[in-house]
Amino acid sequence: MKQKNVILICVVFLTNFQLFSQEILTKEAALAIALENNFGVKIANNNLKVAENNTSILNNRYLPTISLNSGADYRNNNQSLTFTDRDTGNDAEIAGDGIITKSYNATLGLNYTIFDGLGRKYNYQQLKETYNLTEVQARETIENTYLQLFTSYFQIARLSENTDNIKEALTISKQRLKRATYQYEYGQSTKLELLNAQVDVNNDSITLINAKQQLSNAKRGLNVILGIEKDVNFVVETAVDFNKMLVLEDLEEKTMQNNSLLLQNEKNIAISEFNIKINKANFLPALNFNASYGYNRTVNENLINPFGARLITSDGLNAGLTLSWNIFDGGATKTRVANAKIALENQQILLEQQKVTIANNLKNTWENYKNQLYILKAQEANVLTTQNNFDRTQERYKLGQVTSIEFRQAQINLISAKTAFNNAKFDAKLIELQLLQLSGDIMNVKF
Repeated sequence: MKQKNVILICVVFLTNFQLFSQEILTKEAALAIALENNFGVKIANNNLKVAENNTSILNNRYLPTISLNSGADYRNNNQSLTFTDRDTGNDAEIAGDGIITKSYNATLGLNYTIFDGLGRKYNYQQLKETYNLTEVQARETIENTYLQLFTSYFQIARLSENTDNIKEALTISKQRLKRATYQYEYGQSTKLELLNAQVDVNNDSITLINAKQQLSNAKRGLNVILGIEKDVNFVVETAVDFNKMLVLEDLEEKTMQNNSLLLQNEKNIAISEFNIKINKANFLPALNFNASYGYNRTVNENLINPFGARLITSDGLNAGLTLSWNIFDGGATKTRVANAKIALENQQILLEQQKVTIANNLKNTWENYKNQLYILKAQEANVLTTQNNFDRTQERYKLGQVTSIEFRQAQINLISAKTAFNNAKFDAKLIELQLLQLSGDIMNVKF
């Protein structure tokens, strides 16, 4: 008796140690890890940085350009000069070899566009709208990450609870096998009862192995979403709370205002409008200012012309205005403006199409959600009924009033009811998250 107590204490200690050694990954912790390490979120944030850089004043032609040019030139030539004497009319020639000339120059130039038909103004505003578009796209990526994360998280929770149900079923089947073994050894049952019990234990064991494998695979899939390498020896929260404040009318209003796809299309419309203005700017003249300061130095080391200069230097400031106006470019600008207007019209049509499609998806998802909540309540009632039926069948089985086949059927019915309840519970929660994503409110989800 003392030995059995010692063994029981050891089993309880090891079980508790295993439970404490398993890390509990909460929903909040999983979300924080994903937002920090998810690959898609990282790329979206980098794209946002690029869009922010593009809206800088350094990228919008509002600042002048300054350039410095310098050079040096070395020449070693053979030269000859022929002179005609005015008095005699005879030609005289002067020649020299290895005539060396060295030249140096440097120019500092400044160019600034004073007016370009308002093109850079509209280009800057378009880049700001592009940044806003990228911001909404990053938000959509995060929303998709939310949904993807919780889909994987709740899948693990679903598999965890189903695995626990299978473990419970296996424990019951082992107890039944033990009972059948004793009964067979004492001649109280047939070999068939014992074989049936062994088959059921084997089947439950195989089912448990498959369930554990699916659970491990799901945890590794969650690691990919989290963007980390994490041992799969962790557990998740299985409790699910539903948002009881959801109202279809409120969801419809939020969807039209906050849905990320609709917001992206609105930004695309704004970008298309500025694209028309940018192309129209080519109809107007452009005024540019330029200034430069230059220095030149030429050294002639030996001259064959006695009247030539050995050293020439010059420096000075130059400035000017340039007005350019492309009065007619063959109709290219007019064509670009016309095409830009058509692109704008397409964006507006696409927005209307998306509004109809998303509104329809919202209604379908809402009805699916309400139906799933009803199914959840029905499955919960089924679990209570099948549990009661199994408990009564188990008592009658112990008294020998029902066969092992009837007992097994009651056990299967209980497992199926619990599995259906778990599926309904997590399916309803995922549909709720889809509603929140459509309405643009998924990032405000509370656990």
